Amino acid sequence: MGEQPAIGLGDVCQKPNPSPPPFLAKTYLLVEDPTTDDVISWNDDGTALVVWHPLEFARDLLPTLFKHSNFSSFVRQLNTYGFRKIVTSRWEFYNDKFQKGGKERLYEICRRKAWSNKPQHKSNAKAIQATHQDELDEDEWSWLNPSSTDHYVTLVDENKRLKKEKGVLRFELKNMKKKCRELIGLIGKYELGINGYDKKEDEMMVMKPNLKLFGVKLEVGEEDEMVRQNKRKR
Repeated sequence: MGEQPAIGLGDVCQKPNPSPPPFLAKTYLLVEDPTTDDVISWNDDGTALVVWHPLEFARDLLPTLFKHSNFSSFVRQLNTYGFRKIVTSRWEFYNDKFQKGGKERLYEICRRKAWSNKPQHKSNAKAIQATHQDELDEDEWSWLNPSSTDHYVTLVDENKRLKKEKGVLRFELKNMKKKCRELIGLIGKYELGINGYDKKEDEMMVMKPNLKLFGVKLEVGEEDEMVRQNKRKR
């Protein structure tokens, strides 16, 4: 009997699952959520999922349901379930059993296994080990566990609330900066007015003619003394 050829990733598939694989169930939740359509959503005809912003998706959404924030790991998981990238210009993935309005077909999607009767290279062994680790992580999440779904909904609501608060704080900060600029302007005008008034008063004192006593001009000191004496007489 000749040597059996090596079988690569995707050539062997288990029988359909009795329940949706947790990874597919969680991914379907993310795609269906209308509040995250700017990051991940269906394509126009609902036949494929599109990750519009991979960085935001990995940072904000992946940790809510998965134990990582690694976009490459997410893509690798899609590949193991038979998804394929169908558009080169964006992250759009297609599987004929993963489509909008067809959650019941998730049961038909199975993970594809990789095995070989030849020794694995180190690079291949690492890739398979990472895939198996993802499988272990996802199996810890149960699609039938309502508390996990409730937790996800709570996280989504909390994220929406924080975004709203951020917008309110940004608006208030803008108003405070505007009021500070207006206050600084008023203080500047006030100081300018005070300085201008003092300067005008000094000029008037210089221009004011000295008082005369019997036709003789008094010096400034003498003039002040005369004013004080008149006040005392009154």
